[in-house]
Amino acid sequence: MPESEPRLLDLRLLPFAGICWAATLIGILGGSRAAWMLLATLSGTAALLAGCALRSPRRWTAGTLALLLFGSCCAAGVAWRVQAVERHPLTELARNETWVTLVVTPVDDPREIAGFGRHVLVNANVVEIRRAGETIHAGGAVVLLAPADGWLGLLPGQDVVLRGQLSPPRRRDLSLATVRVSGPPAEVGPAPAHQRWAGALRTRFAAAAAVLPAGEAGLLPGLVVGDTSALPREVKDDFTATGLTHLTAVSGANVSILLGAVLLVVRGVGLGPRAGVALAAAALIAFVVVARPSPSVLRAAAMGSVALLALVTGRRKQAMPALAAGVTALLVWAPELAVNFGFVLSATATAGLIVIAPVWVDALVGRGWPRAAAETLAVSAAAFAVTAPIVAAMAGTVSLVSICANILVAPVIGVITVTGAITALIAGVSVPVAEVVVRLTQWPLWWLVTVAERGARIPGASVPVPSGPAGAVLVLGAVLAIGAALRSRGTRLVLTGIVVGVLVLWAPIWPPWMGRLV
Repeated sequence: MPESEPRLLDLRLLPFAGICWAATLIGILGGSRAAWMLLATLSGTAALLAGCALRSPRRWTAGTLALLLFGSCCAAGVAWRVQAVERHPLTELARNETWVTLVVTPVDDPREIAGFGRHVLVNANVVEIRRAGETIHAGGAVVLLAPADGWLGLLPGQDVVLRGQLSPPRRRDLSLATVRVSGPPAEVGPAPAHQRWAGALRTRFAAAAAVLPAGEAGLLPGLVVGDTSALPREVKDDFTATGLTHLTAVSGANVSILLGAVLLVVRGVGLGPRAGVALAAAALIAFVVVARPSPSVLRAAAMGSVALLALVTGRRKQAMPALAAGVTALLVWAPELAVNFGFVLSATATAGLIVIAPVWVDALVGRGWPRAAAETLAVSAAAFAVTAPIVAAMAGTVSLVSICANILVAPVIGVITVTGAITALIAGVSVPVAEVVVRLTQWPLWWLVTVAERGARIPGASVPVPSGPAGAVLVLGAVLAIGAALRSRGTRLVLTGIVVGVLVLWAPIWPPWMGRLV
């Protein structure tokens, strides 16, 4: 961080992102009536404030008025969208669990459901509703539960005709219904050209990665392009127990690394900043297409771009407005992200990277730590501190080895991501050549899998806590208590001893005979 940079953050856009998120949450969870009431409340407050400002203006009046008006616009937007879902013809049919024929378009690849036999889950948009000789053209999101046969090979963008039974959606997220399908699609249309290209590239990349051991072969496509179809269940469980789940799918960190690599190449060949921005934008678009332009991927792209801005410029003052603007834009474009735990985790982790991590880096460097080591520890600890309460509320568990695990794997993530992306590009031209290049990732992937496997076996690696708000409050209190206790030198020494003990239990690179001694 430059010495001349002001310590104060630019938080002017943060209230706008907050009121947008709050209005969207109220609308989705409370229904259109709650959203319209919020609109009336905010609009009425804005009118009263405007009247008071005309008589005795204050410095804060203009900003507060703008915030209230923006909140009113957000409330109106979400009220309109929620009301459209409530009045949609498919919503009433779902309440009655009606059988219908639908024409839908998948928005993501079908995903196998663990522990549910050979069934897949497909997120799709409705195109037509066919029932009793009547055809209704209406859009909206649905979730399909279908047998794997006939569905696993579908690509996003294909028009699919199906027969299924409707039921109300399992959670409030602006989806219209859950559709249970008992057989393969009745008809399947062609996929768009860009999705055919992306599907072929993903298939060829997975074929090249298949030369690696099973765990590594399933992990690499997930880490690079979000394809977790070949990831063994035991590997996924190990990553969950050690707090490394974000590495088994596309995340903002992947986007930051890829865009950072592009910018380094641009700088290395001497191209100007405009060319660098253009190439980075092209790489980002290509990545989104290959990883599928689902809300989760777009969220990762936005958060990764913001994180890269914070790291490249070293200026938190620029990154915080970018984060607030990115969150607001994503919520306006896809309001259902407001109730998506992945979006909450991404936004809070990015905020932790911008706000907390630099302060901890400076503190550690001031105590004599090498900057590289200080940044690795600070980033991992900050991400854990802000996301642990959310993970507790979502999953009812907390990984006690998460910080150590993320520190251990940090040196290899960039190598895997960049080499994997290069391998994917080569696979699009020649799979045999890609099979040779992909072996460069074998040792880093082995390290990643081994750290997760050994860490998951440590007693107490993952601790159960109450799920929901109670678990979030409990874990947040524990995090704050540990943070306060770390101000004491004695506590820091005790914590250092605990970390050393965990690393001894871990011993991921020791020979087998030494592991047996431990």
